[in-house]
Amino acid sequence: MAEDWTLVIKPEKRLLDVDIKGIWRYRDLWYMYVKRDIVTVYKQTILGPLWFFIQPIFTTAMYMFVFGGLAGISTDGVPQPLFYLSGIMLWNYFSECFNGASNTFTANAGIFGKVYFPRLVVPLASLTSNLIKMLIQLLLFIVVYVYYVAIGGPVSINATALLFPILVFMLAFHALSWGLIVSSLTSKYRDLRYLVGFGLQLFMYATPIIYPLSAASEKFRWALELNPLTPIFEAVKYGCLGCGSLSWGGLLYSTLFMTVTLFLPLILFNRVERNFMDTV
Repeated sequence: MAEDWTLVIKPEKRLLDVDIKGIWRYRDLWYMYVKRDIVTVYKQTILGPLWFFIQPIFTTAMYMFVFGGLAGISTDGVPQPLFYLSGIMLWNYFSECFNGASNTFTANAGIFGKVYFPRLVVPLASLTSNLIKMLIQLLLFIVVYVYYVAIGGPVSINATALLFPILVFMLAFHALSWGLIVSSLTSKYRDLRYLVGFGLQLFMYATPIIYPLSAASEKFRWALELNPLTPIFEAVKYGCLGCGSLSWGGLLYSTLFMTVTLFLPLILFNRVERNFMDTV
């Protein structure tokens, strides 16, 4: 007797397949992951959500003491709290998204082995939850910004600031594409994550966060400009603070880099997804 099945699960899947419909169908799971990432981070802590503000404040104070005070690194005339806070806010978002995507398989192996759902839900939920955290820290940046505007500080905003949502989107998908590559590789080579963690710390110093691009030596500036994150950080500081530089060529390069590198992670991710439970 013929039977009508409501759902048919097939193992065949092309390397560049992205189950958009499946991701939308599991949007409730996406929401659950986002809620978990936000609520459980500081659960059972004394200060709770205040850590969203305390961490960037402490980091900014440390940068002001070490890089602005002891090292005497220029901030292009912008008040140090604003300069460092803008870079910290963006870098924290990138690094958290990268770490969330790079731990997709190893951190969720227990769930992946019990039930099927589109695996991309996990890294996409990480992008969303970290975006909410960044928006909370953005409120802190706005408060400090308004203070310096009120006292007549040397800050200015221009139309480039309207690109902020697009620049954050680019930053998120850079983190997603690079994180998926690491996640696909660390599912088999676990010791790679230690090397990646060390490399991420070094990569921060190759990005104009604690210094403006104009302060870099001419001998090494070309290497910094090859960093696809450099034009994003510079554009944010140029639009919101009036320092730095806006390079449309650099933003185009960053966009093309993001688009091209997104294909390789999808191929690796879909390939590892088929049999990663045999190696995790």
